[in-house]
Amino acid sequence: MSIIQEQKTVLLLGGSRDQLFLIKTANQMGLYTVVVDGNPASVGFDIADDYSVVSTMDLDALKAFVDEYQSQQRKIDAVCVMGSDISQYVAQLAAYINVPHIPVEAAIIATNKLKMKQCFEHHGVEIPWFSLLISANHLADIVAQRGLPLIIKPLDRSGARGVFLLTEASDLNALYNTAKAESFCGEVMVEEYLAGPQISTETIMYQGHAYTPGYVDRNYEMLSRFAPNIIENGGWQPSLIQGEQRQKVETLIEQAALALGVTDGVIKGDIVYTELGPKVIEVATRLSGGDFSESLVPLGLGINYVEAALKIALGEQPELDKLTPVIDTAVANRYFFPAPGKVISISGIETVREKDFVKKLDIWYQVGDIVPETTSHASRFGVFIVTADNRQQLERRVKWVYDTLNIETSV
Repeated sequence: MSIIQEQKTVLLLGGSRDQLFLIKTANQMGLYTVVVDGNPASVGFDIADDYSVVSTMDLDALKAFVDEYQSQQRKIDAVCVMGSDISQYVAQLAAYINVPHIPVEAAIIATNKLKMKQCFEHHGVEIPWFSLLISANHLADIVAQRGLPLIIKPLDRSGARGVFLLTEASDLNALYNTAKAESFCGEVMVEEYLAGPQISTETIMYQGHAYTPGYVDRNYEMLSRFAPNIIENGGWQPSLIQGEQRQKVETLIEQAALALGVTDGVIKGDIVYTELGPKVIEVATRLSGGDFSESLVPLGLGINYVEAALKIALGEQPELDKLTPVIDTAVANRYFFPAPGKVISISGIETVREKDFVKKLDIWYQVGDIVPETTSHASRFGVFIVTADNRQQLERRVKWVYDTLNIETSV
């Protein structure tokens, strides 16, 4: 029997740096990887078995591609995505070629923040108060009634695009219009600001039960610097929210998944632990991009749950025993945010890379590039990963990297 007949084929939507770990994991599992991306220079093309330039947000083009590919090349056995908020296209495309997928309606709800909150409210999932906004005047009325702070956000964007924390100093009209301009559908919602530590979770759902190996504290130390934008600066593993509190978070995530109708697949959660217990800020029915799946969990716990996600996408039973931690290492990822302007110099890169506790250092700009104002997670300049024996040592090592790597910009 030929390799083509033996190997299962997985179609991966997206070939940017956020998708590289998914492609690498699929390759390591012996799967035949086919990557599609609208960018002809996608880095993921270099490590895929096959690729094609197709927009991952054009469902008709994706259907045309799979029709031709399956008739002339190979049968596609699974469709998957990491780090891109397009689970509705993943589910619809998987349904079109009759391979396993989460319910299409669940994916559509999860990629619309208003529908998501309405679904959770209907099923009794703990969430902040929320409302669709009709206009900037409507926002002003809500502020007058409920007070501040509040959060506004587009219904259908990710990466903190158009998400603003409203305070007494905010220009409500300007921020409403900016959030609306960022929205694909042109709609904005407002919700209650919930104080408390935030946790990022990544859960494998299998046969209606939740397994949550991904559980990391979110780091928002730069809120005042980037206000009114809400910019996350990496995370910490292990989380400080443990024991009974962690169990409540994991129960809440399972409840959210089942409310959506997701019994088999992945659900990524953004949770805030309030004085009244955990509440769901939002979820995504996809794998996390960045360093969550690739670094924080594998380096901290010795777990690669992307394998389980791929097996479920193939209709196979995941190896649930591999979702149990085998190590316990402190890990943090952090980003660089130099002042906007032209990059004059970058120094200290080699010094940082020489340290064995620095597991990753990527800089995405070069001398001469223009650094834009930071308005979303897409504005990050670069990233690093450090490990340590405990959180105190981790904090010192994070500070050392920031102190050692210097980025000079000029207006």
